Amino acid sequence: MHLSQFLSAEPEGQTLLQLSELGLALLLSAIIGLEREFKLKSAGLRTHALVGVASALILLISKYGFTDILAKYLIVLDPSRVAAQVISGIGFIGGGLIFVQRDVVRGLTTAATIWLTAAVGMACGAGLPLLAVAVTAAHFLVVLGGASVTRRIHPEGVWLQVQYQPGTDACEAVMQLCTAQGFSIQELAMQQPGAQGTGRSMQLYLLGRGGVETLLVRVGRIAGVLSARAAQAAPSRLDSGAT
Repeated sequence: MHLSQFLSAEPEGQTLLQLSELGLALLLSAIIGLEREFKLKSAGLRTHALVGVASALILLISKYGFTDILAKYLIVLDPSRVAAQVISGIGFIGGGLIFVQRDVVRGLTTAATIWLTAAVGMACGAGLPLLAVAVTAAHFLVVLGGASVTRRIHPEGVWLQVQYQPGTDACEAVMQLCTAQGFSIQELAMQQPGAQGTGRSMQLYLLGRGGVETLLVRVGRIAGVLSARAAQAAPSRLDSGAT
């Protein structure tokens, strides 16, 4: 069989229409992956692009891959059976992205995005481009718009590191100020003073909806406080354990 005969053996399943469906799946999946890439997530552009275009290909195989063995009115093909297996199988990839760190579950949004990308790819393969584009737009609406909503609902977590002079009441004053500003102290770690005895450090992990900038300014005004800074990520651990 010549190459031209091989490529045209199944014309209804290998036309420009199917190639455009694969291309649309690749494009939309890559766009979704770029959003995760910009947020430095574990599954980014390459993972989403591969999942989307592969899902589209699998569904196209389910639709057109058996036409040479089917007789009209004798065998009925159900493409949904392969689509269901794609949804089940994609759970293995999503499960590998979910992990627990410091009693916090991470990766759920990324796993859900992988699942959505598979659905977008299947929609492209099924010949439903409008639905694929609509779901891609819905993804950005939920991920980008929902983030601002959840930040308003959930309390903000921040690490506060304070250097203060030993022998003063700065430590107690800082903790009282944090609670007065609407923050709750989740973790507290202290550093023993050095050989010179000139300075001591404390780290606090705070949850609350108060203004962090305002808190820093007020902490800096406390007598005995040498410096104060805040960070979203946990700074390096102090010598002593957390209490």
